[in-house]
Amino acid sequence: MSSLIHLKIITVILMFISAKNLTAQAKVEFEEFDLNNGLHVILHKDKTNPIVSVDVWYHVGAKDEDSARTGFAHLFEHMMFQGSENVGKTEHFDYIQKAGGTLNGTTNQDRTNYFETVPSNQLELLLWLESDRMSTLKVNQENFDNQREVVKEEKRQRYDNAPYGSRWGELMKRAFKNQTYEWIPIGSIEDLNSADLSYAQEFYKKYYSPDNAVLVVSGDINYDEAKELVIKYFGGLKTSNTGKKTYKEIIFNQGEIKDVIYDNVQLPALYIGYKSPGAANKDIYPLEIISMILTGGKSSRLYSSIVYEKKIAKQINSFVWDNELGGMLIISATGFKDSSPEEIEREITSQIDKLSNEEVLDKELQKVKNSIENDFVTNLQTTMRKADLLAHYWTYFKKTDLINTAIDNYLNVTKGDIINTAKKYLNINNRVILYYLPKKENKVN
Repeated sequence: MSSLIHLKIITVILMFISAKNLTAQAKVEFEEFDLNNGLHVILHKDKTNPIVSVDVWYHVGAKDEDSARTGFAHLFEHMMFQGSENVGKTEHFDYIQKAGGTLNGTTNQDRTNYFETVPSNQLELLLWLESDRMSTLKVNQENFDNQREVVKEEKRQRYDNAPYGSRWGELMKRAFKNQTYEWIPIGSIEDLNSADLSYAQEFYKKYYSPDNAVLVVSGDINYDEAKELVIKYFGGLKTSNTGKKTYKEIIFNQGEIKDVIYDNVQLPALYIGYKSPGAANKDIYPLEIISMILTGGKSSRLYSSIVYEKKIAKQINSFVWDNELGGMLIISATGFKDSSPEEIEREITSQIDKLSNEEVLDKELQKVKNSIENDFVTNLQTTMRKADLLAHYWTYFKKTDLINTAIDNYLNVTKGDIINTAKKYLNINNRVILYYLPKKENKVN
């Protein structure tokens, strides 16, 4: 054995041992409890830096909207910064920025969250701000009208007038027609135009309450002091008694759907969505590994085949859109001006067929697992990211400790799991294919 090969083997072994040690050291300790009004609270102490993050997740997203009132969860992501009983319009930003902090909010199919990070001596400020808008948000005509216009303009810029901007919405409405997740959070301009203030007020009362939320405090805290502050600011808030909504069933293997969309683009693109189960389903773990085998880096199967060897596309990516009740493994490829989307599709299908019928190589599987483990450790380096993961595992699984054990679900995936999962979900009867082609006036000569 050459010294070079010997050195490489030692390096790989040391990297593997190091990753294992990092995983063991990355255990996240926390305390959790419920207030009488139903608010679930998670506290995590991290004395590494003198900062603290607060993350509030409301269990409401696009899937909770009425089919004629889409876009409301995302609208309220904006509304929640428009002032409350004790905080003026946009003052939420002013308070946090003057305290030296950062803040934002996001909306997806299943939840809306609001988060801030500040120096740890400003924790009380964060809790006061979040409790005030949880209980006394100003849902008035002025705020409703101006934020509705903001959202409409966002939709025009990011979706309607952006190259390939409609891709996710077009995939979802075909894959989930008459099912949960038929639309994306931005909603439609028509629904926003037709909505009235009374509906917005009822939406707020129903979903933005302590019994439909989880509050995470992560960072340089004392558990007893943080608990007292949480009780002080949230303990007296009223519940909304949000009832459990009945969601439409996710239906698999409904037959292949294929469509062509002519868009304001210069290069052809291909989007394939294979319907997948919800985030808590055990099949999600092999599906995410499959996604990385296909497109995780330049040595991955699809990148090697389509971009490097055959040169029929300039880029290719994939990811698992793992919503609470169901989602998709999405593969996207952007071609050259003379690329054939049909040829790209055939090669993708061929590579997936191999995954369904042939065991992956040991080194290929181990490489992906090492990458997942590295990402896991990296994600636990900030107070905000830990807060987000704690909220995620409580909201979707009601098992907060998965932050310390979920990695094992990836590392324990076998070659047989990959074959079985690929056969189960990655078949032509369970997918939507969209070809995005340039309109005639946009074609590159």
